Amino acid sequence: MKSIFFFDSMLTPKLITFVYWLLLLVALISGFSFMFSGYDGFSFGKFLMGILIFVGGSVGARIWCELLIVLFKINDNLKRLADAKGE
Repeated sequence: MKSIFFFDSMLTPKLITFVYWLLLLVALISGFSFMFSGYDGFSFGKFLMGILIFVGGSVGARIWCELLIVLFKINDNLKRLADAKGE
């Protein structure tokens, strides 16, 4: 608990995994809701668009979360490099 309150360890990288799964759930719900929304019922075009929304949302969420993780890994590597130079 002390490491969180005094910023000795980062909390955000641990939360990124939770945010990723939440974004996947949002992409899945958005895809399904697009597939089956409206009064005209089911159509192949809406089904295909729903799949594209799910796949695009999943890939977009993955890329965004990976970029955030890369930023934190760069920070960790810079911290290790600074500690090695200080020795």
